[in-house]
Amino acid sequence: MLFYRCSADKKAQNMTQSLHPAAQQGFSSAAELYQQVRPNYPQQIVTWLQQQLNLDAQSTVVDLGSGTGKFLPYLQQVTSHIIAVEPITEMLTQLQQAYPQISTLQASSDRLSLASESIDAVICAQSFHWFANIESLNEIHQILKPHGQLGLVWNQRDIQVDWVKALADVLEPLEGDTPRFHSGQWQQVFEQQFLFELDQIKTFTHVQIGRVDEVVSKRLLSTSFVAAMPAKQQQQLKMQFEQIVADYTGKAAHDEIAFPYVTYAYNFKKTT
Repeated sequence: MLFYRCSADKKAQNMTQSLHPAAQQGFSSAAELYQQVRPNYPQQIVTWLQQQLNLDAQSTVVDLGSGTGKFLPYLQQVTSHIIAVEPITEMLTQLQQAYPQISTLQASSDRLSLASESIDAVICAQSFHWFANIESLNEIHQILKPHGQLGLVWNQRDIQVDWVKALADVLEPLEGDTPRFHSGQWQQVFEQQFLFELDQIKTFTHVQIGRVDEVVSKRLLSTSFVAAMPAKQQQQLKMQFEQIVADYTGKAAHDEIAFPYVTYAYNFKKTT
């Protein structure tokens, strides 16, 4: 049973005021698209949750920065004791519609309001780079049980594939100061702290299969800083994405394609 340290009834603007503008604007306006087109995760991630994070049916887990709940099906294969935490109202609404049985909390990563030492693991799937700060680490550390685990997971486009690299080259100049996994800046928060110790890094490969205009174009349009752009600019990018795929693969917008991904999974142990 979970007990809250304080009331979770905070206004959405207070929860999201510290969010990067690209996350706030982009994910607010594209929450439904995000739910529809973002890739799933490889099934091996369930074994990773069980073996690396030592989770089982009795474990209580927080899915922090849960978004629209894309990682929840994998957690549900391990335990039913899940709290999905998401600060952005529109994303949380999508999650609640898709997973009405999941307990949810609208809160920011540094103000979770959960009881101290009540959680077996905190999972951040496709999210930690948005709140990679010591305040969030302190909060996560506080709610984790002794020997609790912090798991960080990211799906990344496999840029070893030529046409995927060409797409990435279009996106990179548009990123600005938007936090991104591939920049590695999220790792800096772990350099001078004694709260968590890196245990292991695992990588998995998988593909998202679907039409080019779905798993390539719309998927890339759901990227935070792209989703925050004006509609006209997004349409121009959509055409550019589809042209790149056509040039490299010969596939048109309505053809089926396998979009390759590499999934990175980091597990950190609570040290004190």
